[in-house]
Amino acid sequence: MLKRVTSSLRILQVTPRYFPLVGGVENHVYQISRRLAQAGAEVTVLTTDPSGQLAVCEQVEGVTVRRVRAWPAKRDYYFAPGIVPVIDDNDWDVVHVQSYHTAVAPTAMLAAVRARIPFVVTFHGGGHSSGLRNKLRRLQRGLLRPLLARAARLVALASFEVDQYVSELCLPASRFIVIPNGADLPPAARTEVGSDKRIIASIGRLEQYKGHQRILAAMPAILLQEPNARLWIAGVGPYEATLRRQAQQLGVAGQVEIRAIPAGERAAMASEISRTALVVLLSDYETHPIAALEALALGRPLLVADNSGMRELAQRGWARAIPVSSSAQQVAQAVIGQLRHPLLPGAIQLPTWDDCTHELWGLYQAVRL
Repeated sequence: MLKRVTSSLRILQVTPRYFPLVGGVENHVYQISRRLAQAGAEVTVLTTDPSGQLAVCEQVEGVTVRRVRAWPAKRDYYFAPGIVPVIDDNDWDVVHVQSYHTAVAPTAMLAAVRARIPFVVTFHGGGHSSGLRNKLRRLQRGLLRPLLARAARLVALASFEVDQYVSELCLPASRFIVIPNGADLPPAARTEVGSDKRIIASIGRLEQYKGHQRILAAMPAILLQEPNARLWIAGVGPYEATLRRQAQQLGVAGQVEIRAIPAGERAAMASEISRTALVVLLSDYETHPIAALEALALGRPLLVADNSGMRELAQRGWARAIPVSSSAQQVAQAVIGQLRHPLLPGAIQLPTWDDCTHELWGLYQAVRL
């Protein structure tokens, strides 16, 4: 934990979504914001509410959460002009723009430039269930380049992002800093693995690009060799109905549970993960997956897709990786291999949320006016 300081920073975290909505960016902002507040910073999370049903302003664990309306209500573009006056009308020391994928990022960056407030950007690379949106990512980053070039610093969660963006955006490597996600879980929740050692967990928001359908498709072949295997798909999202239909069509609905644990119930999540025999992440893209880090922190074997930030985990010997294009039979064989002969990396030094917050604190101090 950061030491409490007397000279406070006024930090504005700008993010398209925040709790009670769940996801990797939401969790990242929650973890660092409450720690910064505990250290004495004055932290405000500025986010959107397309529904118009959430509190406009509230205090959560020492953090002020302000929400402005976003349009359209049923899509994830997040046009939110209400961001501008919040940035204009307050004497922020630094604005931290979290993720670049929506209209929130350029709105916040333009407002910070106009108000002459230093800002930093964390990319949170991520994927999308729309193939078109994925194809447009590079164009989107290119259009944002003039604003990204004016950022005080650009924050990547993994080293491969720096290599990619330096080349793509023609910006010097010195403008970037790598600050990974953390993997803290309540120590009391780190229980021994339960008696059922055939629970397979696929963790993440229920979106097509998260790849839950890949492990689900492999379940019939897995059950032929491991009749006691059970699949827990942990998450919420718009792809749930499709996954349930797939389980029914494959005849494995009785061996599959789709159930989320509320974002704030960290001890419960840790307890559930600790009971699993294997955690799988077969996403199209993950920058620095928190679910994988938490599985490793609990000593769980990990099977990942051989791409993006998951490949870095495998290269370090922390996970086994398979091509994302693997057939259902190939996925099943990889799962069986990890169940019967698990790769357990042993004692490894994982980044913590305290580490992440400490590095960000130093960055804010360095870039403030």
